[in-house]
Amino acid sequence: MLKSKLIHPDILAVLGRAGHHARILIADGNYPASTTMGPNGTLISLNLSPGLVTVNQVLEAILSAIPIDHVHTMGIPADDPYAQLGDPPVWREFSATMAAAGLSIPLTPISKWDFYEEVKSTDHVLTIQTGDVALWANLLLKVGVRQP
Repeated sequence: MLKSKLIHPDILAVLGRAGHHARILIADGNYPASTTMGPNGTLISLNLSPGLVTVNQVLEAILSAIPIDHVHTMGIPADDPYAQLGDPPVWREFSATMAAAGLSIPLTPISKWDFYEEVKSTDHVLTIQTGDVALWANLLLKVGVRQP
């Protein structure tokens, strides 16, 4: 019986093969997951219905299972109407979840178009598509190393 919060067998299989610097995308319900993936990526759809499951719920499970070195959000372009509203509220939720997991790294935005390119890299191993309806809720995680 597994002890971590993550028990999804297909996600665990991909993470078990992932190494340092591998990239994991946790995508919101609006992200074009089926058409924006790296050549080595696997797509797992957890988008049951709008709002189920959320990116933050998946983040919590992932952080219970593997070390993470970097967490990136999709940055909002300056000319986007949402940019005038400041950081999306969901980013605070992500930071709180990271802190609760003992992760003391910053949540770092990557510009929208660079974010897509990062996901298309050969280091991309997994996209988890959620049903999250929060705006700008995409996260790109980079796998860290196990400490002795």
